[in-house]
Amino acid sequence: MLGLNAKDTSLFIVVIIMVLAAPILLNPFPADSALAQFNAGYPALMQRFLIFGILVVGFNILFGLTGYLSFGHAAFLGVGSFAAVWMFKLLSFNVIPAIILSIVVAGLFSVVIGYVALRRSGIYFSILTLAFAQMMYAIAYSDLVGKFLGTIITNGETGLQVYLDDPQILAGAGDPRVPHLFGLEMNSQTVWSVGGWEFVFQNGYYLCAVFMIIAFYMSIRIFRSPFGLVLRSIKSNQQRLNYTGVSTRPYMLTAFVISGMYAGLAGGLWSAMDPLTGAERMFWTASGEIVIMAILGGVGTLIGPILGAGAIKYMENIVSKINDNILHQWFAFMPEGIENFMVAIIHPFIGKGWHLTLGVVFMAVVIYLPGGLVELGERFIGLFRRKKTDNAPTGASTKPAE
Repeated sequence: MLGLNAKDTSLFIVVIIMVLAAPILLNPFPADSALAQFNAGYPALMQRFLIFGILVVGFNILFGLTGYLSFGHAAFLGVGSFAAVWMFKLLSFNVIPAIILSIVVAGLFSVVIGYVALRRSGIYFSILTLAFAQMMYAIAYSDLVGKFLGTIITNGETGLQVYLDDPQILAGAGDPRVPHLFGLEMNSQTVWSVGGWEFVFQNGYYLCAVFMIIAFYMSIRIFRSPFGLVLRSIKSNQQRLNYTGVSTRPYMLTAFVISGMYAGLAGGLWSAMDPLTGAERMFWTASGEIVIMAILGGVGTLIGPILGAGAIKYMENIVSKINDNILHQWFAFMPEGIENFMVAIIHPFIGKGWHLTLGVVFMAVVIYLPGGLVELGERFIGLFRRKKTDNAPTGASTKPAE
């Protein structure tokens, strides 16, 4: 199917089902139940799952295949976001030109940065990408280019947004004043109520879903292509590959640019969902979060980046909302002393302390699951297969020789 082998086709179908059915799958608990706190099927969070999933899928092409660890990938996310907002300001709120420009501009920046940074490898490459990203963050935060040109480019710490007096030369009189796809508003949604459940289907989410499916398919094809095999060889032993007469730098630069364009796409989609962007998207901690997502999900795997991005964004948005009042409701059936003890134990890991929960989870994965969440899934599948094999009846009995 679509040039994929049977295993990749099955994985691709699973991803399609997960993405399209997410508004239902991520709302397992009734809206009025105590466990509704753990539902993640609302548009703002689901969009972040997909946007950061695309971002980390692209990052995995560079880090997972080539073995080059970039600490500055958030710079391309920010560049793509700014490019999209400028398209909204100059042309119209139609998201297609904005997304196209986001990918192109991020690709151009990645060519320049990759050309310089890839002159070094290992930790030196990582530090160079970090340095470039921080310089770009400083330029965006101070709007240095805008001050030099005497106009607004990034709008500094306030951030870039669309105003009523912006040109929008392609905008029609009846066009929506929000991001839209040929008149289909991104924030328009339909709510489906079934019993105690409420499922929200938003146009913006399904736009991200289409790009997520396309991005994942392209990732599979890159992983299985001769180009992907060369990238794996670079990761395995770049020096030996050079000795065979293969020039590795064009391959590495191509992987870097592809990865940067994925980040630009993510930035463009983020601005299409929220047309206000600032320099904070380019800060070094954002790049570190991308690295953690890749490692948590499983570096070098196909679906791992999606799982890692989803896990971190889930903790950031769900675990951070839990407070002491909710904990007291959970443990109200216990004696008061034990209830207070349980709340005191869990308190540091919730709310603003969700990073502590992330740290514990990340340490456990690195120590016990080097392959990330993908390895955890493989272990569960292997466990069930082993049980099935053990419980299977033996075919033919053997008789001892007389």
